[in-house]
Amino acid sequence: MDEGRLSAAPATPVAAGSPALLLIAHGSRDARHAATVADLVARVRALRPGLDVATAYLDHCAPRIPQVVSRLGSAAVAVPLLLNRAFHAKNDIPAALRAAGATLPTADVLGPSPLLLAALDRRLAEAGPELASAAVRARTGVVLAAAGSSDPAADAATRAVAAQWRRTRGWAAVEVAYASAEGPRVPDALAALRRAGVRRTAVAPYLLAPGRLPDRIAGAAADAGADLLAEVLGAAPEIARLLLTRYDAALTELRTAPALTA
Repeated sequence: MDEGRLSAAPATPVAAGSPALLLIAHGSRDARHAATVADLVARVRALRPGLDVATAYLDHCAPRIPQVVSRLGSAAVAVPLLLNRAFHAKNDIPAALRAAGATLPTADVLGPSPLLLAALDRRLAEAGPELASAAVRARTGVVLAAAGSSDPAADAATRAVAAQWRRTRGWAAVEVAYASAEGPRVPDALAALRRAGVRRTAVAPYLLAPGRLPDRIAGAAADAGADLLAEVLGAAPEIARLLLTRYDAALTELRTAPALTA
């Protein structure tokens, strides 16, 4: 499936007998996190009328995974609301599902995907409509500001997203920064852009919902004099479509696996 063309796709009614989509989010003490997840779920439901979409959280928010699994039983596909395959995807979610007695098929994480790049484009264009111009993008350096991870593979995946975004969109440069863990911070990345000769700078949070880390990124961007600051990815339409793409892929794998085994 060409994910890059999904942004114009119409709503698709759910097929009879389709399992529920169990969206598993991290959770946060910040009320904006759960509100963003709720907005995203509403978009998913609008794109796939009739699909049972449930939400469970790993921490801080309710409902938790055991509560939701007890209602859904085995008729669900778990879809992590995560950008990279780091600790939460590799350990926390599988452990929480096992502890709940669930053996649900689990979709892949959201990244990488052309739809993530499209969502990043959307948020930056909202902050600076002039970025629709290829000539302006060619003069603009961007900081892709992620949460950061202790997993080297996850950080490598973020750097690959940055490289693809620069290559396909024509930015003057794209530097990666992290809000936690080790690695360059937003001021370091902005300084690197300026040393490379970029005079117009933008910061794009590579994060799904508001909270402590996005606020840290925003504060650092302001203090370091970034020209533009995008919002988090949030309930962008591209993210809703990407969740359904991951759900559909997991469902196809589930349905074809017995035939392949046979």
